[in-house]
Amino acid sequence: MTPQFVLLANASIARLFKRDSPGDPLVALQTMEHPESRLKGSQLADDRPGHEATDDSRGGNRYEPRSDVRRKEHQRFAREIAHRLEVGLAAREYGSLWIFASNPFLGELKALLTDAVAQRVKLAMDTDLTSLGLAEIEQRLRDPRLTKS
Repeated sequence: MTPQFVLLANASIARLFKRDSPGDPLVALQTMEHPESRLKGSQLADDRPGHEATDDSRGGNRYEPRSDVRRKEHQRFAREIAHRLEVGLAAREYGSLWIFASNPFLGELKALLTDAVAQRVKLAMDTDLTSLGLAEIEQRLRDPRLTKS
């Protein structure tokens, strides 16, 4: 049987595990952290959104950035994770992939997966398991509802 990767992620941390078959214990491979995702938008941006008055009105106009700076950081981290999964697949480290990620980070991550990696995804759930210990993670992964596929 081909090895399996299990990814637990949210916008600021990702924990990657490997196991040789679904019943085997998890082996921790890598922990990736992205502390910028925890910062406030005001701490990430260089300055405030632009202000300009172009007429004689008493109210000011604000020009908001097109994309939230925190969301950009989340996407940057999702891109880093997706790249790690692509490298692992190219090195034949795994044949199937389970992803447990917080919502909406799961959607951002899945959008950045290559077709080859996306084909290996056997389970994707919008739940954040990153703060759990290894024993509790193992217990959750043994849930029969996960293996019905």
